Amino acid sequence: MKESLKPGIKYEHKFKVLPSKTVPALYPESEEFVAMPEVFATGYLVGLLEWACIKAINPHLDWPKEQTVGTHIDVSHEAATPPGLEVKATVELIAVEGKKLTFAVAAHDGVDLISKGRHERFVVSREKFDARLGEKSGA
Repeated sequence: MKESLKPGIKYEHKFKVLPSKTVPALYPESEEFVAMPEVFATGYLVGLLEWACIKAINPHLDWPKEQTVGTHIDVSHEAATPPGLEVKATVELIAVEGKKLTFAVAAHDGVDLISKGRHERFVVSREKFDARLGEKSGA
């Protein structure tokens, strides 16, 4: 981690919602999901917020040797977003406690605030992470 990894880092990430990022596409194996409205899926929203946090801090890490993994997410999903709208994710690093990073996150679709909350990530050594994963999978 570089000395520049400090609270106050902000980032905005924009993403146009495609039909492939809607509820029916989230788990096409699920007939219940397939029958639901074609709106931005909460699962993809969470991924977008994580992506924005990663983009915000990568310049402050020894990327790709150091990476971050999501460890906690606490966000609302307050409004439906149809395909074609652009969602802007806004994130701010609000706390650094050793390797634990906490972000305030929000997303807006140009019409409504669609999400707000907090997200935690943990800085890991990619080499050590892969080694532990290999042990877990029996490789």
